Amino acid sequence: MKREHLCRLCLLWLMINVLSACGYNAQGDNYIPDKVAENYMLRGIEYMRLQQDERAFQLLKEAVKLDRHYAEAHNALAVFYERRLRDYENAKQYYQMALALKPNGSDIHNNYGQFLCGRNRWEEAEQHFLKALENPLYKTPEFPLTNAGLCALRNKHPIKGETYLREALQRRPDLPIALYYMAHLSYEQKRYMPARKYLQRYLEVAKHSPQTLWLGIRIERILNDRDAEASYALLLRKKFPDAVETQKLNQSEKP
Repeated sequence: MKREHLCRLCLLWLMINVLSACGYNAQGDNYIPDKVAENYMLRGIEYMRLQQDERAFQLLKEAVKLDRHYAEAHNALAVFYERRLRDYENAKQYYQMALALKPNGSDIHNNYGQFLCGRNRWEEAEQHFLKALENPLYKTPEFPLTNAGLCALRNKHPIKGETYLREALQRRPDLPIALYYMAHLSYEQKRYMPARKYLQRYLEVAKHSPQTLWLGIRIERILNDRDAEASYALLLRKKFPDAVETQKLNQSEKP
């Protein structure tokens, strides 16, 4: 699987799951964060969702300043440095501070694992994803499982990638990103009927993208379902006329 394709489609997933994961679990049974710091952090995350980065940055920094022992605030600020500012050195420092404060923090391990994967440090990233799964009470194990699967695929470990994605779907059968990549992986492995089924499951829970439409075209072309292929092609041209995948479709139809 091409790395640039994987990175491009995963960008939205990364932002969604790091923001939904960080900041909502208590630090520990005996730790009560400063209420103002907690409020600032939660507001900072919300502003980050709304793409209001300047205000988000101010609030997240203030949260850390108010309570320097609040692991989730460090975690959220690390995400901001990584995803918004592309300041990887500060991101690394805040992730590590968060883990020092909360060594068993599943959300922090999940986010730091993604950070390490982005730095092409697969083996270390995998260990943090696995560490995130050690807590039997962790509410969203599908996140580190999916992230481990995507990171494995990015680093050319398709067997591990498939294993992690399958386990993620066992935990949450309607997870769109895992369904899409199982469809894509099945297509690459020439397992076209499973690829079609995974894509159909994806479409039951998520909307089409240029990538899913182009994948559907290629699957149905091989399975010789001309009506389905034409339907996907029509949607791709109508909804995403300027997409790279539309250009690929046009090129593929030239004599």
